[in-house]
Amino acid sequence: MLESERKVFEKMDGKSPMSKYWMPLVWATNIINRARKEGLIASDHIVQTLLVELSDIRRRLGALIGYDTVCVPLVYTQVVTLALYTYFVAALMGRQLVPAAPGSTSKYEPDVYFPLFTALQFCFYVGWLKVAEVLINPFGEDDDDIELNWLIDRHIKVCILLVYLH
Repeated sequence: MLESERKVFEKMDGKSPMSKYWMPLVWATNIINRARKEGLIASDHIVQTLLVELSDIRRRLGALIGYDTVCVPLVYTQVVTLALYTYFVAALMGRQLVPAAPGSTSKYEPDVYFPLFTALQFCFYVGWLKVAEVLINPFGEDDDDIELNWLIDRHIKVCILLVYLH
């Protein structure tokens, strides 16, 4: 980011605290149009392709901001947690093997004392529940969250490197 762009960004920050993810896209659009006028871009088709790609980036950034700002209501996680634990209490009771009654002609004797598959289901479902709880706010500040700042810094460095290579 140039010093003049930083000043414009800070000036806009003073006017409105809203996100300004669109400003670099506007600057990129202006650079593309200026490059076409100066003859650095050979055809209008290339300009159109670049602008379509910028529009796609803007659309994806908007979707990403939507994921970050719209939180899953707390009641959903509570309902899923309650349903999960209720299911496994019922499964633990329902899958127990009951020995034959005394005096019964059945010779079946239970040889399984631990509900292995119920325990495996419990591990998988509780694991998925914990992953879902982490994904409720994927861009937070916890150790489990996506390191968005690192990704943005990396992409900016790659873009600058690409500019210097050409």
